[in-house]
Amino acid sequence: MSPDGDNGQVPSHDIEAVAPAPTTRAVPAIVLVSGEHADALLVDFARYQHEYQVTCARSAIEAIALLGRLRSENHPVALIVADSELPDMNVLEAITTFRTIVPTARRIVAIHWGRFGEHSDALRPALQKGKFDTYLLMPRGVRDEEFHQAVTELLSDWGATVPVPEVDTVRIISPNLTPLTMALRDFLDRMGMPNRTYPPDSSEGRAAAELFGEALRFPLVHSFKGSVDGTVCSPDSVHDIAILLYGRPDDVEEDSIVDLAVIGAGPAGLAAAVYGASEGLSTVVIESEAIGGQAGTSSMIRNYLGFPRGISGMRLSQRARTQAMRFGARFYTGWPVERLEAGIDGGAHRIITDGGTVLARSVVISTGVAYRRLGVPGLESLVGVGVHYGAAMAAAREMEGRDVVVVGGGNSAGQAAIHLARFARSVTIVIRRADLTETMSQYLIGEIAFNPRITVRPSCEVVDGGGEAQLEWLTLRDRNTGAEERRPAGGLFLLLGAAPNCEWLPGEVERDHNGFVFTGRDVPKGRWLDDLPPPDLATSVPGIFAAGDIRAGSMKRVAAASGEGSSVVPFVHRWLETLRTERVDASTG
Repeated sequence: MSPDGDNGQVPSHDIEAVAPAPTTRAVPAIVLVSGEHADALLVDFARYQHEYQVTCARSAIEAIALLGRLRSENHPVALIVADSELPDMNVLEAITTFRTIVPTARRIVAIHWGRFGEHSDALRPALQKGKFDTYLLMPRGVRDEEFHQAVTELLSDWGATVPVPEVDTVRIISPNLTPLTMALRDFLDRMGMPNRTYPPDSSEGRAAAELFGEALRFPLVHSFKGSVDGTVCSPDSVHDIAILLYGRPDDVEEDSIVDLAVIGAGPAGLAAAVYGASEGLSTVVIESEAIGGQAGTSSMIRNYLGFPRGISGMRLSQRARTQAMRFGARFYTGWPVERLEAGIDGGAHRIITDGGTVLARSVVISTGVAYRRLGVPGLESLVGVGVHYGAAMAAAREMEGRDVVVVGGGNSAGQAAIHLARFARSVTIVIRRADLTETMSQYLIGEIAFNPRITVRPSCEVVDGGGEAQLEWLTLRDRNTGAEERRPAGGLFLLLGAAPNCEWLPGEVERDHNGFVFTGRDVPKGRWLDDLPPPDLATSVPGIFAAGDIRAGSMKRVAAASGEGSSVVPFVHRWLETLRTERVDASTG
């Protein structure tokens, strides 16, 4: 086999009407494709027949016809499992064709154990380019849970990013997909909370309105937390939903002092919370938006250690949050820090939010970075209605059949483009540099080069855009020639590099000219104590540390941020021991 197989009130502007929620939906399909091992694969996938329609095609041509029929019937296809040797077509040619028919389906190549060595070597270059999701050794008997774990991971990933969830824990009632409705959906998706949007005249909409019992103001949010019937509110912002679901920082006892306060729940903050809480520190995490930070918006991180098939940023973040909570960490989401007041002479640091003040003996700053604004007035007015900062996972599903532009050359931009290509008619990556090699990982560059829906526009920038009620067009400028091109666009996703998110820090915390926090030997020598630099990851203020992207000189990678978050905890312990020693000395002196 050859590996070369393929050639407030509802705003006046809205995105589109919310379609009535169907009362019944087609059962998602799992399509098996094999000539020689079709019967064995049907036996192996019998366990999925209760919740999926498992069907088998005995040739690539038969599978192409089947997938075409399912697509024409709007029947969702969750997974395609193709034998590595098909009777009528090279498997890579076949699976490339399958992808063009149902781009949202996850794809597995199953290799019989008698051919695994030969075929796995031939398939590996195609796997690296993202032509399929994984290859697996066919089960050699019953209860091959290693095989089925990979299958269920891919089905779970499909279920989280593509279809409407079967079970919703939060319902949004809205006649239109307004910017607020989209922001609510994006927040809930990033928090790992299954949600659906219903029109007011649906049974779900009427039930929520009856529970609300006041003059209706859309959107309504019906959360089932806390009671059988749940709670209904009419939020003015995502912040209102965060309060409803996750509480307030002043839930921490007013006179208590926690050992460790982590500000920011991206990879660095989550790692600090897990390691701090697991080692017995009373730990509080305060996050201004959703758990996970920028990393939480990534559709698929493929180079994170220990996840050979990749993991979405949302799943990685929520697993870390659950892990930290198991050890006793408390999370308060949706609360920006307004001010940090450094403790004096070993006193507690004060973290001040609109929802209360938290006192902490030590603080880890892990707020990460924010995407820089484009600054084009016509586009800024369309944020939420076609224009999005970040990957905006909830918006990706609305891009079906549209031409989409992604601005940015980092890994987040690459991951967003690949995910959007599952839905959009075309995806154009716009970058100011000559190519992607300086800023993006090679595995993503390879996937982008293979994907026929994605093109890269180097030495280019977005200079204008607009639309009546939503984004309709963009103007691109060639940075070399100055030539401008106006083109239709239904979506613009802006991932414009890193701007530090720490305006609330006190002046005593030294930062570089870009606003990133100095730590360790990078702290100006005038702030060293006894002519010694602060410990690694310690700032210029004793007891305040920094980890992850917010730190000057950091690597701006998920794994690096996680490593710094875990590495900061020993320094926190050392600081707390210093405080204990000083208290003992003071009491005995």
